Amino acid sequence: MEGLVAPITNRATMADALLCSHLHPRDSNDKSKAVKPSFLRDLENVNKELWVVLLLFLLAGLLNLVVASQRVVLGLYTLPTVMSAYLYGRRHATLTALASVLLVVLLAWFNPNVLASHETAIVWGRWMDVTIWGGTIMITGYLMGTLYDHTKQQVRELRETYNGVLLILRHFISKDKYTENHSYRVSIYASKIAAALNLGPERIEDVRAAALLHDIGKLDVSRDVLYKAARLTEEEMTEIRQHVDRGVALLEPIGGSLRRVIPIILAHHDKFDGSGYHPTSGENIPIEARIISVADVYDSLTSDRPYRKAMMPLDVREMIARGAGTEFDPAVVEAFQTVFRRGQMELPTFVTV
Repeated sequence: MEGLVAPITNRATMADALLCSHLHPRDSNDKSKAVKPSFLRDLENVNKELWVVLLLFLLAGLLNLVVASQRVVLGLYTLPTVMSAYLYGRRHATLTALASVLLVVLLAWFNPNVLASHETAIVWGRWMDVTIWGGTIMITGYLMGTLYDHTKQQVRELRETYNGVLLILRHFISKDKYTENHSYRVSIYASKIAAALNLGPERIEDVRAAALLHDIGKLDVSRDVLYKAARLTEEEMTEIRQHVDRGVALLEPIGGSLRRVIPIILAHHDKFDGSGYHPTSGENIPIEARIISVADVYDSLTSDRPYRKAMMPLDVREMIARGAGTEFDPAVVEAFQTVFRRGQMELPTFVTV
């Protein structure tokens, strides 16, 4: 259980660090220290089942070759079973334990001396040891796998609850139908762009959550200001800009997954060249915020507003492309154009939530 909880805690801690770094940007050279070596990234992409099989054969080789401590090596067979339980659950753990028992039985059958010792030379005694050990490892695998399955079910239920809270917040944030629809559409567009950038499932989920809540600060912005025709006074523009900071203040007391979206909401109006709401630029802006920035502009310009009609999607695509390197991250713009060419920036007509 601790192994599963720790990553969530670490990600929340990382979000705090990201929030501080956004408010007080450091030199971009510091980021190079945090980049993982390429061989570590390659290891993470290797199928974990192959590691379990490899570990089994390594232990079989040790059991067959190491003369003085064969019985000790038997205990090491617990490792692949525990690994399978942690990574895959009860079914894989039980099968791994069964494979371990069969492998040891085969070794003992074809090489009777492999489990021999000075103290126990009786054949039935050796097989009794194997039976007790095999039963223990099977029970261990089954119980640990069951714990994994229960934990996975609890995480699934928490995720469903989390999605429900997001849905409620989205409706609560929306003072009007436009804002509600806008946040929903931005979340879909941003998720597709994030997938095109090959972000992991957790980061794509953070993008989706932040996009749904990115206008939460507008709860305190007057409706008249939001619907004002193009020319805003300096005071009104200041009020609009403050909605980002207000949204962050509303979410700061929240922990867990929602806590991770704070730096994204804080930065979603920042521009790639540093001319946005906050003095951050380039890769100092979270990639999730850079994605939402493009999706936000695309949906805003392709939707009808009280003071103007919607622009054509092709015209908006060209406008976003011209903003690459100044207003938007070029890599995000490239991913956006890829998604656009695939026709994924068009929502089905029945999606009107």
